[in-house]
Amino acid sequence: MTDEIHPEDILFIDIETVPQVPEMNQLDNEMQQLWDKKSKHFRDPDKGAESVYERAGIYAEFGKIICISAGYLSSKNPWNLRLKSFFGNDETEILTNFNALLAKFAKPPKEAMLCAHNGKEFDYPYIARRMIINRIPLPHVLDISGKKPWEVKLLDTMDMWKFGDYKSYTSLNLLTRVMGIHSPKDDIDGSMVADVYYKEKDLPRIARYCEKDVTAVAQVYLRIKNLEPLGDGMIESVTDFGIH
Repeated sequence: MTDEIHPEDILFIDIETVPQVPEMNQLDNEMQQLWDKKSKHFRDPDKGAESVYERAGIYAEFGKIICISAGYLSSKNPWNLRLKSFFGNDETEILTNFNALLAKFAKPPKEAMLCAHNGKEFDYPYIARRMIINRIPLPHVLDISGKKPWEVKLLDTMDMWKFGDYKSYTSLNLLTRVMGIHSPKDDIDGSMVADVYYKEKDLPRIARYCEKDVTAVAQVYLRIKNLEPLGDGMIESVTDFGIH
């Protein structure tokens, strides 16, 4: 399928998530009990549920999205990457605005595709689940129930890198390192996002980090497909994608 794809039709994305509340004891009693039950599957038997609460952000039932960054390739030789981020404290607003962007990007005859690193295991289902929780209609590209495999327009650079090998997870940081691509983890990494959000309250810093991940995903995709890389100075953060 990837040989038939036009890179200009791909929306490269990344999301940043945090636990619903800063501390487990701020959950209501029922949600605390549900987290206790959920976390028993991965915490040490002698540890309490609060000891692993920092992991709550990776589960859509206990976390929320605070940033979605997206980028698309607007020209070639060299490619120009345009980036836009939706971030804030209002998850419903973030998801609604992202949904509107998808609708514009997928205007016929263009058939939009998404690309993320580990997107099939994390970004895509997380966005879809949080949209359902927030009562937002699923966009066509994420509503994959009943679709045949070749009808699903979701790309994953980690899946592409596996070449059929399902033994291990390869981080985006490792992949950029071995490919000689600038690391997106030069400021913060995913484990630090919750503290930057709840303690430092620095959402713009999180958005910049998220955009670096999107840039890295686009660079990795171009490298895997043996296409011209992004040129120097050809990465632009914008307030308007220029899609009408």
